[in-house]
Amino acid sequence: MLPDPAGDGVGLEASMRIVALEEHFIAPALVRRIDPGVIARHGFPPGFGGQQEKQLADLGDLRLREMDEAGISVQVLSASHAGAYLLDGAEGIAFARDINDLLAKAIAAHPDRFSGFAHLPMRSSQAAADELERAVRELGFCGALIDGVTEGRFLDDPRFDPILARAEQLDVPIYLHPNLPPPSVREAYYGGLPGLSGFRLATAAWGWHSEVAIHVLRLVVSGTLDRHRKLKLIIGHMGEGLAAMLARSDRVLSQHVGHLTRSVAQTILDQVSPPADYSANRRSTSRLRCSASIASCSRSTTRSAAIPPAGTSSIHSKCRPPIWKNSRTATPIGCSNCRRAAGKIGKNNMRALRNSSDA
Repeated sequence: MLPDPAGDGVGLEASMRIVALEEHFIAPALVRRIDPGVIARHGFPPGFGGQQEKQLADLGDLRLREMDEAGISVQVLSASHAGAYLLDGAEGIAFARDINDLLAKAIAAHPDRFSGFAHLPMRSSQAAADELERAVRELGFCGALIDGVTEGRFLDDPRFDPILARAEQLDVPIYLHPNLPPPSVREAYYGGLPGLSGFRLATAAWGWHSEVAIHVLRLVVSGTLDRHRKLKLIIGHMGEGLAAMLARSDRVLSQHVGHLTRSVAQTILDQVSPPADYSANRRSTSRLRCSASIASCSRSTTRSAAIPPAGTSSIHSKCRPPIWKNSRTATPIGCSNCRRAAGKIGKNNMRALRNSSDA
């Protein structure tokens, strides 16, 4: 039984609607259309995912039963494993369309339990933008999930601008999901290790999370998020390590991002959400913001940037970012407006932390 916040004997399972945003499925018949050699060269080891194929391929009774057992109200489903990002031209476009249509049928059968993120033919940017629009307007999907780099390029590459612009226009988020690292990165960083340990280090143990963090930072530093101010991104795993490093990254980069209209930290806080924040419509204090503040203020000897709440202008431009003189006493350097704003941020974040601990 989850906690009983109201004290009325009703746990969160009954009183809270839980929406899971990073929920994958596979379509084995469609994946078999991709040359196994292409899949292997991408880095998937032989038999990858086979032990979970039954669960991942199921979009009916088995999945619903496991959702009920886990207390999940709704899954926002997204295609996993090899996909359209490995296919050129018409072949990739057809693959994405077919897998989105398959998902749409599953959602239609259980509209109160399933929703979907679109799978896009990333090697054909204009077609990917069009498929995103079709998936949102005709199939009722709530955004798209994009897996890592495409042909070695992150989303800050201008070739992907049509996709980002269309997501803005449709007012739907893009879920930034990791993928396997390119061969040169895989060899340099994760090669030469015993058994599957290098593969696991490149993926769920570390590599996936660092890749997403770098992806977000590139989108900020390149000015891509400045050009697409209404674009909303979702990232998993409590911010993919960004919360712990946000203050440091903001401070180190602050002298090199004069081309941006906002600080690195502010841009991320404005446009990037962990799943819990997005599914809650940001009604509570941002977990990414709270985690980042805790991480930066827990080191008594570290000078780190205060993080203002999204959408505020309380931090004076000439003092941004205010620097903590002593993080134990939370005394920042800056004008009186900056000090008042920073003090309020700290109090709000600590109040949110206490509330979450009490719960």
